[in-house]
Amino acid sequence: MTGIVLQVRLDSSRLPNKALLPLDGKPLVLRVMETLNNIPANYRILACPEDSFLSLEPIAKEAGFYIFAGPKEDVLERFCQVIRHFSLTRIIRATGDNPFVFSDAAIAINSEAVSLGADYAGYTDLPYGAGVESVDAKALLRAGKEASSSYDREHVCPYLYNNNFKLHKPIAPLFWQGNDIRLTVDTQEDYEQARKLYSLLKDNPDKHHGSEIIKMYKSI
Repeated sequence: MTGIVLQVRLDSSRLPNKALLPLDGKPLVLRVMETLNNIPANYRILACPEDSFLSLEPIAKEAGFYIFAGPKEDVLERFCQVIRHFSLTRIIRATGDNPFVFSDAAIAINSEAVSLGADYAGYTDLPYGAGVESVDAKALLRAGKEASSSYDREHVCPYLYNNNFKLHKPIAPLFWQGNDIRLTVDTQEDYEQARKLYSLLKDNPDKHHGSEIIKMYKSI
C-alpha cells in the first residue's frame, strides 16, 4: 500500500500560517493537495501536529485527504505512526509549502524506487520545492527506532542518508532540472511569486507537469 503523506504545520516563524494563505481564493495547503492528487496512491494523508488538527481537518476533507495528528517536533515518529495506522508499505513524502510539485517527476521517481527496491529515492537538481521523496515504510520504521538526534527526528529522512540504507538519488532528467529556481513558499517574497505563478498556470491543462511549470516560471 502506497500512501502520499503530506507534512504540514501552521506555526512557521518566517511566514506564520502560510499553509492557510490564499492562493487564488483557496488555502495554499489545499492547492498542494490538489497537485498531489495527480499522483497515484492507495491513501492520501495530511499529517499534522495535534494543535493544527482542527484548522486543517475541513481543508483535508475538501481535498479528499485523510488527516492524522501526531507529535509536533518528532516528525519522524509522526510518519511512523501514519505508516502503522494505515498499514503502508511505501510513502511518498511531501511538505505543505510546495504547491508546484512536479507530479510527473513524482510518479517517475516513485516508479524507479519500487523497481529498484530502494529504501529512499529522490531526484537531485530539481527546482527547490518541486520534488517528493519515495521511502520504503520498513526503512522509515527502522529509522524511527534508531534515530536519536533532534535533527534526524524533525527532518524525517536524513537518518537514511548515512546509515546503510539503499539510496537512489539520480540527477533529474534535463527537462525537469532547475536548481536555480525556487518554487517553495517560505517567505513573503516566495508567496508573492507563487501567486503570480499560480495565476499563469491555473487554467493550463499541463499545470502539474514540470517542464510547463519551469516555462511559466521563467516568463514571470
